[in-house]
Amino acid sequence: MVKLNDDRLDAIFSALADGTRRRVLADLERGSASVSALAQPHAMSLPAFMKHLRVLEAAGLIARAKDGRVVSCTLSAEPMRAAADWLARYEKFWTGQLDSLARYLYHEEEVHPWKTESPPSNCGSSDGSTPPSSVSGAPGPTRKR
Repeated sequence: MVKLNDDRLDAIFSALADGTRRRVLADLERGSASVSALAQPHAMSLPAFMKHLRVLEAAGLIARAKDGRVVSCTLSAEPMRAAADWLARYEKFWTGQLDSLARYLYHEEEVHPWKTESPPSNCGSSDGSTPPSSVSGAPGPTRKR
């Protein structure tokens, strides 16, 4: 039974991995549309576009219905719930991990507070710790030839 669920998720994520197929699903959010209307904004042949529709249909993300010579597609969003549920498990995991990291960093800050350095003083030392001035002075002497 687990393998069947894995195969279903593989098909869903595989279908969602392609930008053309995601755009088709976005177009179908507004309602049913004919295959020719869905294919029109994509720069590809109709047979190539039909391959995308077959992948979406195999994943259960769309349903096709024929009325005379017109084939219409409808969004079937239910399979995406399985993918969202799968992703939610990992969202909980990473949220927990990031919360744990935040607690650790807060504890470290309490135990070892950051030491702020005092600003460098201009006491004329030449230890190289003060950056050179960016203001230029008067021009120096020129060399005669």
